Amino acid sequence: MTEQSRQPFDFNTPIERRGTHCSKWDTLESRFGVPSEDGISMWTADSDYATAPCVLRAAQAQVDHGVFGYFTDQSAYKEAIGWWMQTRHNWQIEPDWILTAQGLGNAIALCIDVWSAPGAPIAIFSPVYHEFFYKIRKAGREVTECPLRLDGARYELDLDDAQNRLTGDERMLIWCSPQNPSGRVWTRDELQSVAAFAARNDMILITDEVHQDFVFPGRRFVPMDVAARAQRDRTVTLTAASKTFNIAGMRTGNMIIPDAELRGAMQQRLRSLDFDANLLGYKMVTAAYSPEGAAWADAQLEHLAGNIAVFDAAVNAIPGVRAMPLEATYLAWVDFSGTGMSYDEIDRRVRKSARIAPSAGPDFGVGGALSLRFNLATTRARVIEAGARLQAAFADLQ
Repeated sequence: MTEQSRQPFDFNTPIERRGTHCSKWDTLESRFGVPSEDGISMWTADSDYATAPCVLRAAQAQVDHGVFGYFTDQSAYKEAIGWWMQTRHNWQIEPDWILTAQGLGNAIALCIDVWSAPGAPIAIFSPVYHEFFYKIRKAGREVTECPLRLDGARYELDLDDAQNRLTGDERMLIWCSPQNPSGRVWTRDELQSVAAFAARNDMILITDEVHQDFVFPGRRFVPMDVAARAQRDRTVTLTAASKTFNIAGMRTGNMIIPDAELRGAMQQRLRSLDFDANLLGYKMVTAAYSPEGAAWADAQLEHLAGNIAVFDAAVNAIPGVRAMPLEATYLAWVDFSGTGMSYDEIDRRVRKSARIAPSAGPDFGVGGALSLRFNLATTRARVIEAGARLQAAFADLQ
């Protein structure tokens, strides 16, 4: 931890997001049936506190300049991304490997569009980020679901089972590292195994690494391209500052593609769409990926560790309920199967009694049938309140 990381960044001052066209908070009633006036939104993965001061200053400087016209020269932006990957994740990348998409969701959709055919099956390991399912199906492709094996309180790979589930027509594997929703940090050996699995089955490996900056002490995130460099010719890494710095609304993400042939195919598709990212997104990412941004990210991780400890203590005190120990991310994956209740009953108690809107476990595929995902990137007081409400909603189990 640097000296800068000890400066007093504020993660506990409430910011009112209702009435700001915020998808996380302004859809509580319509989407979840949770009252907007006192409901707690804990579903979509963005945070409720202000972003880093250096990011705010960069945005304000552009506003003060007063002009938002066409722009050129992405060198500072790409240098900042390279600096971040090298200093934070020991990954040396070249500036020309970086292509910009309109956020990570758009990047996933672009990859599906460029490297798969309509109707083709695409492999994923579940439970996993629900947008993988949605993006694949929206594009008119099919999902080949390969379940992870739950070993105690941790998901493990079962590549023999996955091999048996492939149809033989898959030419793409979409991978999640660190894993969402479980917060699992994959080891170097596991990453190499996944890359070898993709190679054996002639699949392009799309690796979503957007939660790379939320790894807690005792674990180390390794980029796929670092762990499995031998498979660089088939690997596309998706990254963004959007989760780390809560700037998803800037719609700026990256596809890092070392292989010239793969990169050329994506560049051609972007040219055909006349696509480029936005000025404020470039400015804010460049400011975020800096020493001051790193200090803020370190402080945020400490805040999140405290939130996780508070939340886990509260939900684990409910008989039959267990929060999976988080190695990474700010998304608590909570298993309610020990209550003996149906999903509908669990969901009713959480949404109607506790007035909390988490992400629905079944949306994450096999393994999520009796689980819910709770976003803990908020103020400490809100996490404490959520824990108390959940205990009250399941008080009859005490």
